[in-house]
Amino acid sequence: MLIRIVRMTFEEGSVDAFLTIFEASKHKIRSFPGCQHLELLRDLDQPNVYLTYSYWESAEALEAYRHSELFRTTWAATKVLFGGKPVAYSVERVEF
Repeated sequence: MLIRIVRMTFEEGSVDAFLTIFEASKHKIRSFPGCQHLELLRDLDQPNVYLTYSYWESAEALEAYRHSELFRTTWAATKVLFGGKPVAYSVERVEF
């Protein structure tokens, strides 16, 4: 299993637009082949910073999603709202 964490900083005033995009796409992402879990988190100290936290059955499943039309359209609509460069991590659980 691969865990993907993406940290996104949004321009002031763009958070509502992002939340609308996330609301419209979250069920499609969650039902994408290989996606096992998807959460949206918000930084307590920086209310314009959000993170997605997702589980993928494999790196190949994540790559298939990243090359899909769903990702292309969702990411295109989201990235214009950024106030800083997003940071993404692919990690694996070492201990639970």
